[in-house]
Amino acid sequence: MLAEPHEDVWIQSDDGLKLHATWFPQEECKKIVICFHGYTSRGMNDYTGLSSYYLPHGYSMLLVDERAHGESEGTYIGFGCLDRMDALKWFDWVLETCGKDVRILLHGTSMGGATVLMASGLALPEQIKGIISDCAFTSPKEVFTHVLHTMIHLPAFPIMQISDRINRKRAGYGLDDCNAAREVQKATVPILFIHGSADTFVPCSMCDTIYENCASPKKKLIVEGAAHAESFYKDTEAYENAMTEFLGGIIK
Repeated sequence: MLAEPHEDVWIQSDDGLKLHATWFPQEECKKIVICFHGYTSRGMNDYTGLSSYYLPHGYSMLLVDERAHGESEGTYIGFGCLDRMDALKWFDWVLETCGKDVRILLHGTSMGGATVLMASGLALPEQIKGIISDCAFTSPKEVFTHVLHTMIHLPAFPIMQISDRINRKRAGYGLDDCNAAREVQKATVPILFIHGSADTFVPCSMCDTIYENCASPKKKLIVEGAAHAESFYKDTEAYENAMTEFLGGIIK
């Protein structure tokens, strides 16, 4: 992947943060995938494997470092709630850089999946033709509650209530202010949902809940035996086949 031509690009968020992404342009630059990574990761970490699909299929790739990750500024992680608004800025950058006649795909993994699903409820540019969400959670509140119950074996009350108040005061948003299952009720672009059946961090039931609430055309792939963010590597053939079928109907 690093042998391909690429460059660092920067934008500014609405609240004044300098945000970074890595841009892999193709010669024609008319099919573009904007990729959003998972919690504590960065764009260049989560999409090395998928670049072996996107680049040979002629997609330019924009690998975003979400706020407070990678080279992007920020003190507080947005968990999709703030990042969906940053995503709108990246959409603007792509249109300004590549023109209005592009076709854009959004691909998110884990927290990045939540980001693109939360963005699905916004007024999106007409150039965005579809969304792929891999192991997204519904909301920060619900995934933290799940972790408390199953991994730390603590009750959610009063930890979540205290955390919500502190987060709202310091980071500027509540832990259930934005919920992917609510936002997809307003979605208009097609969405492919992918999840691993053995995901213990973000349970597969969250994928089912979001899928059931999705108002736009939708498809779902459950990869048997795949843990969190492992689906592409657990069954690459099924993952890529699902992408090819999905993309064939929306991006020519």
